[in-house]
Amino acid sequence: MSELPQGNPGDCLNWPMLKIKYLTDPENIAKLLPPGIEPGSKPEVTLTVYNFPVNGHPEFGLVTAVAAKHDGKEGEFALGYAIDRESEIFISQEKFGQPKYPAKIDYFRLMDYVEANVTHQNYTFLEFKGQVTETLDPGPEFVVNEFWVKYSRKASYTEPGFDFPPHVVDVYSKYGTALKQKVVGELTLRESPWDPIAQNLPVKSELDAYLWTPIFLDRTVNLGKPLDADAFEPFASTIGNSRWPGENGGPKKS
Repeated sequence: MSELPQGNPGDCLNWPMLKIKYLTDPENIAKLLPPGIEPGSKPEVTLTVYNFPVNGHPEFGLVTAVAAKHDGKEGEFALGYAIDRESEIFISQEKFGQPKYPAKIDYFRLMDYVEANVTHQNYTFLEFKGQVTETLDPGPEFVVNEFWVKYSRKASYTEPGFDFPPHVVDVYSKYGTALKQKVVGELTLRESPWDPIAQNLPVKSELDAYLWTPIFLDRTVNLGKPLDADAFEPFASTIGNSRWPGENGGPKKS
């Protein structure tokens, strides 16, 4: 078993990530993936709540990702990064295609109690409350392939299209595990027009929740292959630069 991570007390570099995994219906994921990105081998949703320093300051965030495949490679397609730091949103979108957008995240651990709440546009759409029950085997080193999409829409009021057409961004990460602890708890997903996880990715299995303190071994971000620009255009008019269904940057009208 791994030893407890060492570091300065209160250092946000040492905060574990809260990983919540569950299965949903395969068709739910397929509806959200743009042409050129395929559903993965199992219909898994991964919600990651974190506090990690970015450019020298702590960033609280929630990553919503679904199992996906591109160019024959299994990985995760990022639907959105809800974060609490405006300074990181626009540069992340423009430089990397990383789908960050503003939100309020409350996340803490007190002894063995773990709680996370995420709010966007006055909707608290995610709540989690749980207890750490045991320390798990850290397991071997592993690789995560994540897919983002980078593009720039045409500077025109009347013409559709792109000044820079959509390309997949391939994110390769290799990790070890300093500490992994099982969390038994309850995930509450509330309906929201802005972050419709409850509506589009309902829980269809038991939760796999744990606190994970990563060891960062390698990471590369590279521009990948282009996607069909015409087919992708409807996915560009979405909420907060995520690929949730939306109209002109706002929630879809009922």
